[in-house]
Amino acid sequence: MRPATSTRRLLVPALALAVAAVPSVALAGGGRDGGGGTEGSGSGSAQDGVIRAETKVTTSVNGSSEPAGTGTLTPENSNWTPPACWYEPAFSPKEIEKTVKLWRSIDGLPFLGGVGDFVGDSLDAYYKDGDPYENYNLDKEGEGMFWAAVKNPNRKDDPEANSCNEQPFWVDEGDVPDEPLALTPQILAEYAYDELPVPGTEIEMKPAGATKVNLPTWIWLDKAKFKKISVTASLPGTGLSATTTAEPVSLHIDPGTSDARTYPASGDCEINADGSIGEPYAQGKANDTPPCGVTYLRASGSDGSYPLQATVTWKISWTSTTGEGGDLPEGTFGATQDVTVQEIQSVNR
Repeated sequence: MRPATSTRRLLVPALALAVAAVPSVALAGGGRDGGGGTEGSGSGSAQDGVIRAETKVTTSVNGSSEPAGTGTLTPENSNWTPPACWYEPAFSPKEIEKTVKLWRSIDGLPFLGGVGDFVGDSLDAYYKDGDPYENYNLDKEGEGMFWAAVKNPNRKDDPEANSCNEQPFWVDEGDVPDEPLALTPQILAEYAYDELPVPGTEIEMKPAGATKVNLPTWIWLDKAKFKKISVTASLPGTGLSATTTAEPVSLHIDPGTSDARTYPASGDCEINADGSIGEPYAQGKANDTPPCGVTYLRASGSDGSYPLQATVTWKISWTSTTGEGGDLPEGTFGATQDVTVQEIQSVNR
């Protein structure tokens, strides 16, 4: 478990003060899982006074590293986002010792005399001198890891990415950290949510390019394009992974003007049994009501076109190697297409 002492509260301001003179200092690091015993290759920085690491979590799309799409989902629940940061096993005792030595080495740089020793002394007080750790826990090499904060690579600029502000803390092998943001199957699943590469939503339309006032425009999406997409996030060497799956459920049409009628009236076109959306236009159906489409009631005129927005909603669920799983907030991804609407010309004799 992680000890709580006053030293930890003093260490962050001390490091932050020293780091103000050092824009960025790379820290050699690595990782060892909680059960497999393999060393990893991590790196960290103390830019804001907290020793962090780069995540070792890997992802694969549909069992492959090849990208399957172009977009990133936006959660429909505006109060929820994938995690901006978390804690994961990152440093062995020897690597923490090396980190302190690296800090001391910056005293050789111009204008920074004494800074390295100052930071090194602060770190030694924390990791070496028994408050709370003794001799970097070198006597426990191979029996656990120092867990460190990492930032979600997709959300490094999110202010919440700095909320994981604890210094690396020790966790015995097999123990569960007493930390709400410690890496869990659900955090892996939520990270995988951020990695889902959904396809674009450029819809098929008939008439294409330009349509006429009061003429139904048919809209559809190919069944081959909109299939389930899965991303698996794994922590190497642990056997711990979570798979997040996105399944398209509907297409919403916003015609870009109030002078229009959508089909259905809600603008929500459901997914067909074969995975397609809507129905392709066929000869002779010009005056029929499309299952998914729009009729414009006014020409786009001097403005040139209407911005038709097509947004697909995806249902999200997850499973994991621990047997845990469930649902995550539905996500959306859309695109805008310009639609020119012309008046129907008639000839008077």
